[in-house]
Amino acid sequence: MVDWAIAAQTGALLVRGGPQVPREAAEAAVTDLRELTVEAEGHVRQLTNLGLDLPLLPGEVVDRPGWVRSAAAGLDALTGRALPQQGGPLGPILAGGAGVQTGLVLAFLASRVLGQYDPFGGPDKEGRLLLVAPNVVAAEQAMDVPGHDFRLWVCLHECTHRLQFTAVRWLRDYFADEVERLVSGLAGGGTDSLADLVGRLPEAIKQGPKLNLAELLQSPKERAVFDRLLALSTLLEGHADYVMDAVGPQVVPSVDKIRARFTARRKGGGVFDRLLRALLGVDAKIRQYEEGAKFTKHVVDAVGMDGFNAVWRSPNTLPSRAEISDPAAWVRRLHG
Repeated sequence: MVDWAIAAQTGALLVRGGPQVPREAAEAAVTDLRELTVEAEGHVRQLTNLGLDLPLLPGEVVDRPGWVRSAAAGLDALTGRALPQQGGPLGPILAGGAGVQTGLVLAFLASRVLGQYDPFGGPDKEGRLLLVAPNVVAAEQAMDVPGHDFRLWVCLHECTHRLQFTAVRWLRDYFADEVERLVSGLAGGGTDSLADLVGRLPEAIKQGPKLNLAELLQSPKERAVFDRLLALSTLLEGHADYVMDAVGPQVVPSVDKIRARFTARRKGGGVFDRLLRALLGVDAKIRQYEEGAKFTKHVVDAVGMDGFNAVWRSPNTLPSRAEISDPAAWVRRLHG
């Protein structure tokens, strides 16, 4: 359904160039980011008690086209089992058109992503930690914050994501299986009939803004998978935000300035930029950071970090979507 090679080519071709900096400064930023991933993950392990026996590895530093190509490859690996191949003479044309559309989205995002951990990327498909150097440098310049401090702060967040997937052995396969269930249902015609959709309208109207169009179009089975994935991604993002802010005051001298200016930057942009962000779900992602961080903080305050780490025991101990909004309910379920 998506030609990922075309998506990668389109996105890499259309993405805007990064900030103009002297060659020496660019090389220094690349070296800094690569080395800081090792330092950052050490700090994260000390706070979370996760992955203490794992090797400390540097991350990979890429430019914007490099991120596009990596993102396309990771999405291909994640969705390849679930998305059916388009048959017939129109199959390649449809897949190519979807690839161009996906490439446009990747080009937009490639100028904003600071870094990411792709659990399905890399030559061995076992994970890849990426830092997008031009975006990190552009952000620190725009916010006028110390470069070294900001780079370490960013690495704290991304290394937390890497540790979530490398220290919690079952998480990668669980996430992939849930995505496959959701995508297979949607691609395979699992959505209910028009009559079923109309029948769900009263409930959707009653819930109002809590239910978006995508959720309305899902069958109850698809909604259950969607809710599990949404709860998991909110947990992962919020946990990483909590960790970076918990570690930050000890190792990032200008952390208060960075957090204040970065939070304002997340909400910024012109009207067109904000519209695109809403359409692509970027604003929803920002809410995930906030909701997940509140959940993590509440649980850690209530039962400590070791008590919070019960979330990683198995899929059954992950918080539900309702428990993300009511962390006390999760604490009662797991700790009595």
